[in-house]
Amino acid sequence: MSWQDDAGRDLVRSFGERMAMFVRGEGAYLWDDAGRRYLDFLGGIAVNSLGHAHPVFVSAIAAQAATLAHVSNYFATPPQLQLAATLKRLAGTGERGRVYFGNSGAEANEAAFKLARLHGRESGRPRILTLENAFHGRTMGTLALTGKPAMQEPFTPMVPGVEHIPATIEALQALDDTVAALVVEPIQGEAGVVELPEGYLAAARALTREHGVLLIVDEIQTGAGRTGEWFGFQHAGITPDAITVAKGIGGGFPIGALITFGEASELFFPGSHGSTFGGNALGTAVAGAVLGEIERAGLVENAAARGAQIRDAIAGLDSPLVTGCRGQGLLIGIALARPVAGAVVAAAQAHGLIVNAANPSTVRIAPPLTIGDDEIAEFAHLFQAALATASEALLLDDAADAAPAKVNA
Repeated sequence: MSWQDDAGRDLVRSFGERMAMFVRGEGAYLWDDAGRRYLDFLGGIAVNSLGHAHPVFVSAIAAQAATLAHVSNYFATPPQLQLAATLKRLAGTGERGRVYFGNSGAEANEAAFKLARLHGRESGRPRILTLENAFHGRTMGTLALTGKPAMQEPFTPMVPGVEHIPATIEALQALDDTVAALVVEPIQGEAGVVELPEGYLAAARALTREHGVLLIVDEIQTGAGRTGEWFGFQHAGITPDAITVAKGIGGGFPIGALITFGEASELFFPGSHGSTFGGNALGTAVAGAVLGEIERAGLVENAAARGAQIRDAIAGLDSPLVTGCRGQGLLIGIALARPVAGAVVAAAQAHGLIVNAANPSTVRIAPPLTIGDDEIAEFAHLFQAALATASEALLLDDAADAAPAKVNA
């Protein structure tokens, strides 16, 4: 029996077949069960901010686990309060900011959904707007926010009250006094690393403020320094009413948070939301250590610089398959001329590189914020090889398609 047999027998099928069995990681590298090394330029989908087995991450887990792991939210712990203060400072909430802790991005967005509902109930606003092709999670609440009908269809009817609009400034005219909240991602990662139009967040902030609508920014994939700012909304110079964070703030430990600004901080009241494990001492200690190391080591700035370096490297590749790049910092979508991202990802893995197909025409990369010259040079070499392998397969397929059919005598 192989591990593939074990996975097929014992795991639910919602993820499909696993592509490899990884047993160890260090820095930007992974090793599989056969001892082969891979360059990890996916980072657990923008999760492993410090890479694998970073000493700060490891020591934070060990030290806190040996001290205090969990006491429930009837009580407070020092790591919980310290992380809340850090997130408020990094997000720029000011004194009125508040933090709700959960265990994932979906939980953070569920909390945001309930925040929007509380605002709508208080002000008689039944509608919540999100964007077409958005991704906010797979729970029933966050799936309603997700603008992907194919993902929703098996689970209909959806939670009511959510409408999806195009990601255009013109479509923001749908905002009026019946809308409770507008929920947006600064970069639509699961849609193919698609940036919002220039000036979108500024226009959204002006119109939401005019109509008394909450502006909630989903920073699950874009937060923790990944785009070259602590949070994606900061590129636009705006102040939202709330943001959601997860993934990179824990560096591999499950944690998520809703961070509120101003009057939105007053909407929750005792008993209106909760989580048994949310804000536990172990998770908040690890996230505090991860954010501290990102700040100490200047990794936000490194994300901006290395992102530009990777784009230059991709632009220098000699492949007709690559048409350009999207995204910011170290969240990059490599646009392909043909819908063969799956084949490119498979070829990359065969060459020892881990990347991801965000959609059929986009390869997504989200490497650790710690990467440097050597890893980027290796990425360029391996990705060039993967593109060549995929291109050769395409040429063979094209030739087979063009060959005249044999006629039986």
